[in-house]
Amino acid sequence: MSTATHRSPLTDWTVLVPVVALIALVFSWGRDLPSYAVILVSLCLAGAVLAAVHHAEVVAHRVGEPFGSIVLAVAVTVIEVALIVTLMADGGPKTASLARDTVFAAVMITCNGIVGMSLLVGALRNRVAVFNAEGSGAALATVATLAVLSLVLPTFTTSKPGPEFSTAQLTFAAVASLALYGLFIAVQTVRHRDYFLPVDTKRIRKEAAQAAAAAAAGEDDEHAEPPTSRAALISLGLLLVALVAVVGNAKAVSPTIEKGVADAGLPNAVVGVIIALLVLLPETLAAVRAARRDRVQTSLNLAYGSAIASIGLTIPAIALASVWLSGPLLLGLGPIHMVLLALTVVVSALTIVPGRATLLQGGVHLVLFAGFLFLAVSP
Repeated sequence: MSTATHRSPLTDWTVLVPVVALIALVFSWGRDLPSYAVILVSLCLAGAVLAAVHHAEVVAHRVGEPFGSIVLAVAVTVIEVALIVTLMADGGPKTASLARDTVFAAVMITCNGIVGMSLLVGALRNRVAVFNAEGSGAALATVATLAVLSLVLPTFTTSKPGPEFSTAQLTFAAVASLALYGLFIAVQTVRHRDYFLPVDTKRIRKEAAQAAAAAAAGEDDEHAEPPTSRAALISLGLLLVALVAVVGNAKAVSPTIEKGVADAGLPNAVVGVIIALLVLLPETLAAVRAARRDRVQTSLNLAYGSAIASIGLTIPAIALASVWLSGPLLLGLGPIHMVLLALTVVVSALTIVPGRATLLQGGVHLVLFAGFLFLAVSP
C-alpha cells in the first residue's frame, strides 16, 4: 500500500516548494528581473507544477472521479483567467488578442497535446486505450460548441468591424458559455456521473496483481486507502498555493518571454501559446500519469474539462472585465486557426466514437498539436 498520502505534510517537499515559489513570486512581482533571477523563478515555477500535480492527485483520491479532475481544471482556469485579465489591464493595445490566443492555445493543447500523449501512453502500455465514449463525446461536443460560439463567430459577425463582438453579442456569448459550462458540470457530477468514470476492463483486473511492483517503482497505488479529510483539505490549500505560484511566476517571467519572442521576430501570439503551455503543465502531467495507470478516462476528463473551463470561464470574465478595459477585444480566429480547430473537432470525434484508441490516434493528435505549434511560430 502506498504511504505517499500519509506522509507528514510539514516535512514534505510538496509543502516547501509551493511556499518557496510563492515567496519568489512576492519578491519578483512587478520588477525587472536579471537573468539569474529569471532562472531561479523558472525553477520555482517548475517545482510548483510538480507539487500541484501531487496535491491534485491527493484531492482526487479523496473525492473520487470525476470530481478530482474538476478540482484541478477549475482551479487552474480561475487563476489563468486572473492572469489574462491582469496582463490585458497592464499591456495596452498589444494585448487585445491575448485572451483569444491563450484560450485557443489551451484548446489545442488539451484536445491534441494532452489527449494525444494520454492515448499514446495508454496504448503503449496496454496496446489499446479504453475509455467511455458517452462521457468523452459529450465533453467534446461541449468544447466544440463553446469554441465556435466564442472564437469563430466573432470573425463573421457584422455588428462591429474586425474579429470583434458587439456588446450585446459578447454578453450573449458570456451567458451562453457560463450556462453551458454549468450544465456540463451538472451532467458530469450528478445526472450521468457514470459516463465519466474510468472503464473497468478485464485488463485492469489482471493488472491488479502488479500493484505492489508499481508502488515499489514510485507510482501511486490507486487501491490505497484514501487520505483523511484533513489531509485532503491541506492538499487542497497547497494546490491553490502552488497554482497561484505557477501562474504568478509565469507572469513574472512573461516580460522575458515577450522580449525573447520579439527579439526572435516571432508573432506576438506565441506569447499566449507559451503562457498556456506553462499554465497547463499540471494538468498535462496529471493526465499522463493517469494514462500510465490505465485510467485514460481520467486523462480525457482532465483534457476536455480544462478546455471547457478555459472557454466557459474565460469568456464571461473577459466580458465583465471589458467594462473597464480600454481598447478592442479581438476574439475571432483567423483562417489558419479555424482550419486547425475544424480538423481537431473532426479527428477528435473519430477518435472518441469507438471508445477505444490505438497508437495511431494518439500519433494523429500529436501531429496536429505539432502543426499548431509550428504555425504559431511560422504562420
